[in-house]
Amino acid sequence: MLASSALPIVLVAMLHLTLSSVATASYPDFQLLNVKQTLIGTEIPRPLQTSEHHQVSDVSETQGKWKLKLVHRDKLSSNTSATFRDHSRRLHARMQRDVKRVASLLRRLSGGGGHDGGAAYEVNDFGSDVVSGMDQGSGEYFVRLGVGSPPKSQYMVIDSGSDIVWVQCQPCNQCYRQSDPVFDPADSASYAGISCSSAVCDRIENSGCNAGRCRYEVLYGDGSYTKGTLALETLTFGRTVVKNVAIGCGHINRGMFIGAAGLLGLGGGSLSLVGQLGGQTGGAFSYCLVSRGSDASGSLEFGRGAMPVGAAWVPLLRNPQAPSFYYVGLSGLGVGGIRVPVSEDIFQLTELGYGGVVMDTGTAVSRFPTLAYKALRDAFIAQTANLPRISTVSIFDTCYNLSDFVTIRVPTVSFYFSGGPILTLPASNFLIPVDDVGTFCLAFASSTSGLSIIGNIQQEGIQISFDGANGFVGFGPNVC
Repeated sequence: MLASSALPIVLVAMLHLTLSSVATASYPDFQLLNVKQTLIGTEIPRPLQTSEHHQVSDVSETQGKWKLKLVHRDKLSSNTSATFRDHSRRLHARMQRDVKRVASLLRRLSGGGGHDGGAAYEVNDFGSDVVSGMDQGSGEYFVRLGVGSPPKSQYMVIDSGSDIVWVQCQPCNQCYRQSDPVFDPADSASYAGISCSSAVCDRIENSGCNAGRCRYEVLYGDGSYTKGTLALETLTFGRTVVKNVAIGCGHINRGMFIGAAGLLGLGGGSLSLVGQLGGQTGGAFSYCLVSRGSDASGSLEFGRGAMPVGAAWVPLLRNPQAPSFYYVGLSGLGVGGIRVPVSEDIFQLTELGYGGVVMDTGTAVSRFPTLAYKALRDAFIAQTANLPRISTVSIFDTCYNLSDFVTIRVPTVSFYFSGGPILTLPASNFLIPVDDVGTFCLAFASSTSGLSIIGNIQQEGIQISFDGANGFVGFGPNVC
């Protein structure tokens, strides 16, 4: 994909105009999308070199924050199959995972199926780079850190919708394939099992007891699961050592985590890494998800120093039924600078915990309730009548054949947040290539429920910051 940094994001205070007065604007907003350059981005990026792959983590330290590298899963060198190298196959597999991810979130919110430690129970500054893990069967973005003493390097999926932190552990009665050797707690001087009487064990809903040690079991909505022993362990982020982090040591694991050693929960519950760090970071963290196909890396930062000056801040909303999720207030959507005719009520989080808008790193494509999605789609189609339409591709029903174009002009797509700010997306964050020959689709989909999700495709290239202590999420001001 064309790097998002090539197209600026626009964050402005929303004018208090009625829909009718906005609709009289003479010149709707448009952006240019370089089709040919974007298609170059569908090529496989340079895989991580051996020296990069096996270091504990690539961390830079400045006053008040630690910054780690976030890596997209495309860069893991094990992705060498013919299927992986075909962009349309990669996208189809990604959309299949995305459907399962959304179904998982809906099950958790409805109280059915399993739970991951977030929806059903509560579970000095530093940071890391973020790596993508899209095509290894696990999450989209990876971070590399050290587990145990001495630290063993492991790739971990980051997940803003989960609380538990866990890794596969020896002895592995049932494990999936991962890029690094499976962690062996017998080799770690800092590993300490948590007793059944511990207050930490009490926070786990699906906890048990075996030989005096706390057992955990996390069942995800897509059928994936991890089972094992809850323990205190040391995590190492570059030169930063964080002791006594409660982690799951999984001896029986199955599911969509292939490639990663485990999962780094960044949700809003007390057992997530953010929750456990507490006063050390003030619940503050920030990330930049690098664009798909880019040879660059994103970043994950922890600490008050990671909170940027000049961001557009939106209040976080809390849903007691799902404390691990980060909800934001959305009042409307815009296309070409014109607000689409959708009631703000369709995005509301009810007192019973239904509906609302969740920011989620694990979902790729943003979902909106059917009425809102159709209004957005129809407005976009009306303003792109000059572009050749083609049939549905995967979950996308609005697609174009752009193979004969070098550059096109497309209407902007904007999120109108409650309280004022408008986030106008880069064109590459909503019109994406689904193959390598010029088929592009509008990267939104209809939700099967009242829940809206802002996915990682729409978040790419934009600095996103969570200020848990004060209850805000910030967009910008920087691009990745």
